[in-house]
Amino acid sequence: MSTGTSAGARGTLRAARPAAATTAGGSFTGAWPLVRLALRRDRVLIPVWLAVFVVLAGTTASSTLTLYPDIVSRREIGVTINANPAMVALYGKVLDIDSAGAVAMFKVNAMGAALVAVLTMILLVRHSRGEEEAGRLELLGAGVVGRLAPLTAALVVTMGTALTLGVLTGLSLVMAGLPLTGSLAFGLSWALTGVSFAAVAAVMAQLTAGARAATGLTAAVLGATYLLRAIGDVSDTHGPQWASWLSPVGWAQQVRPFAGVRWWVFLLGLAFSGLAVAGAYALAGRRDLGAGLFADRPGRPEATRWLPGSFGLALRLQRGMLLAWTAGFAIMGTIVGSLADSVRSFLDSPGARDFIVKLGGQSGLVDAFFGTELAVVAIMVSVFGISAVLRLHAEEDALHAESLLATALGRRRWVLSHLTVAVLGAVWLLAVVGLTMGLSAAGSLGDYGQVGRLFLAALAQVPAVLVMIGIAVTVFGLLPRLVSVAWALLVAFLLIGELGPIFELDQRVMDLSPFAHTPRLPGGAFSATPLVWLAVVGLALMVLGIEAFRRRDVG
Repeated sequence: MSTGTSAGARGTLRAARPAAATTAGGSFTGAWPLVRLALRRDRVLIPVWLAVFVVLAGTTASSTLTLYPDIVSRREIGVTINANPAMVALYGKVLDIDSAGAVAMFKVNAMGAALVAVLTMILLVRHSRGEEEAGRLELLGAGVVGRLAPLTAALVVTMGTALTLGVLTGLSLVMAGLPLTGSLAFGLSWALTGVSFAAVAAVMAQLTAGARAATGLTAAVLGATYLLRAIGDVSDTHGPQWASWLSPVGWAQQVRPFAGVRWWVFLLGLAFSGLAVAGAYALAGRRDLGAGLFADRPGRPEATRWLPGSFGLALRLQRGMLLAWTAGFAIMGTIVGSLADSVRSFLDSPGARDFIVKLGGQSGLVDAFFGTELAVVAIMVSVFGISAVLRLHAEEDALHAESLLATALGRRRWVLSHLTVAVLGAVWLLAVVGLTMGLSAAGSLGDYGQVGRLFLAALAQVPAVLVMIGIAVTVFGLLPRLVSVAWALLVAFLLIGELGPIFELDQRVMDLSPFAHTPRLPGGAFSATPLVWLAVVGLALMVLGIEAFRRRDVG
């Protein structure tokens, strides 16, 4: 008996030895096969994204050079842009009004860098925490795959994509007629932001217990840093101009492509990314597979009276995300509202008076600034709405939906519970940002009429957000394997709105975006008709998605 036991133990030890060797001496073993697997899975997604960014940069450069072919026209538009705080907050300043490249690319410098950050964030979480949440990494980890190999593979794929995007973008600008040095600096500045947020996402993937939470936290960091960049750019010499240096999005501008390139700024980004990646590796070695360092808190011994219902469960699942977004929007509204007095100070800027008169004077300038910021807020609230709806897909993927629907809970009621959280949450967030922005602006300007004006202006964004939520529900009901279509359409609408005027797109194409029909309030002309139609379209899409889900298989 003892002999047999010893032989069995020796066999067990021999069988376990490769795995032990992998864990102890080869934490990165298997990283390269995982890289190839990730590239194969994204063999369509990555090339399409690369093509979108490269074409975006090249066509923006060529079209703008055609519109402003001489130095006089470039100076005129450069002065106009820099005198408009709303445009500066959204896109940044033209750092050299005599430079063709600086004028041509100002609109896609910070905005494009933020979109690259979205791409790298999604890729990193998809190939790290997403694979772990789906259970595939547990199967791979049972073989000869080191503990740090999945994170390494995700970083290689994501950062390699960002660098490839940067080089190809630079070459497209050269082909459009811009100088080589500035073009490569511009492309690599996009890559710098992408690499930085890939590192941030790597840390978040270790802290959280789910892909959605990791993506949400990284998106919150992106929103906060974009706001810091806007605050720094809008501030005068006595304001917090240093805020731009706290933002990886701001670093893309501080490289100053086409305006005297600062190559040393790349060292700042690389140092930040290196520290974040080192932290991600350290955290990865301290947690269990499938768990996050932020462990879920144990629930109450007895459920509250809200939890047994489907809506109470949906709210409980999404409560943390909603609270985080609420805090972020309250801070954002307060900061943006406090900038009202700084915006008014631009009246003293040389060359700004004619432009301000066209806007309608001092009040027109402030209203234009708030209108632009609220348009950005609508996009951000749409991100929340889509994410809240797609929690349905995550629950279905994790097989939680089957357990719930096996009870008396019907399909319609289950979808409506999460849909209600998405809709009411979106309305709540817009109300929070409108109220905090109004109170802060009232204190800055001494005009308490701003509270009601900005609160109603924020709520005017609700119908467009409802359309995006409706699209997400429809995609979930009809094409559950292609839920990323909802995100792709949001990005497409953003690009149509921002670049449509540059490319002189047909108005029918511009009207495809629901955000094109929202009145630019406060200060703009108000009409209830487009808002009613947007709400009707949004509700129709929601009904379509719910009914489609009722008729398809679960899972």
